[in-house]
Amino acid sequence: MLDKINKLVEEVKELSAASAEEVEQLRIKYLSKKGSVSQLFEEFKTIANEQKREVGKVLNVLKTQAQEKINELREAQSSTDQSASGMDLSAPGTVLPMGSRHPLSIVKNEIVDIFARLGFNVAVGPEIEDDHHVFTALNFPPEHPARDMQDTFFIATNPDVILRTHTSSVQVRFMEKQQPPLRAIFPGRVFRNEAISARAHCIFHQVEGLYIDKNVSFADLKQTLLYFAKEMFGEETKIRLRPSYFPFTEPSAEMDISCTLCGGKGCNVCKHTGWVEILGCGMVDPNVLESNNINSEEYTGFAFGMGIERITMLKYQIKDIRLFFENDVRFLKQFESAY
Repeated sequence: MLDKINKLVEEVKELSAASAEEVEQLRIKYLSKKGSVSQLFEEFKTIANEQKREVGKVLNVLKTQAQEKINELREAQSSTDQSASGMDLSAPGTVLPMGSRHPLSIVKNEIVDIFARLGFNVAVGPEIEDDHHVFTALNFPPEHPARDMQDTFFIATNPDVILRTHTSSVQVRFMEKQQPPLRAIFPGRVFRNEAISARAHCIFHQVEGLYIDKNVSFADLKQTLLYFAKEMFGEETKIRLRPSYFPFTEPSAEMDISCTLCGGKGCNVCKHTGWVEILGCGMVDPNVLESNNINSEEYTGFAFGMGIERITMLKYQIKDIRLFFENDVRFLKQFESAY
């Protein structure tokens, strides 16, 4: 048996292969369960005990040499294949440039984070809505201009199915499903039948907020919005509230912030007034509460809504809203954020 082993040792030393397939065939021939080395181990079981020590030692050397030879051939063949393909797998990899979030996503996430610190949850709803959730439940009278086709996208010929014009429809769905206390914000995409220009678009994004509980006052609304403005635009930011009208709030107001570009001194962006309008707000109209089965004698609340595009344009000094929708990589790659 020693002669067989020594012969196989010399044979293994002379092994060569021209391809990976040949290396695999050699492995099968010598090291598989039915290979030459394995057969010698089977034969080893039948030899006399006094020979086993000497033969076993030589047999183990054969197995080790065969395994090392196969590995050597495999590595040599791998290097040959890499050279032939022009690849060097040991070379450092190519560092791919990192992408960046869309500026609207950055600002939306920042708004959500600010209100989350005040205890506001996030709720979302469908973009294709019905008249009840978009208008009726929010105290819009039947003759309100927003119901006209000049302002709203209607689906096919069904006057009850529309693309939502504001995320206030999510507020309605939120109030339908839960009872006070309620505190949530509602980010999402909305649609209005408007001509596209540098300052207006038929598609844009909103974040609206709603807080309903006992003894909620206008002072709570003002303090909430002041906190938001300072967190978003800086500690020196001031706000002012101007009387306005919205069907779903009473009293209603529009909120301005001191211009972040001129510091309130007056420039082209703020039309030399020192103030820039960013959102609408007000106390939730009792009719809205009652239409959503909330007792207006027991609960009060406030609501607010802002356009994410407008906030983003102010934050990054962007002068054309259409840039947000053109997918120009040169524009988008300027924005980096941890959000």
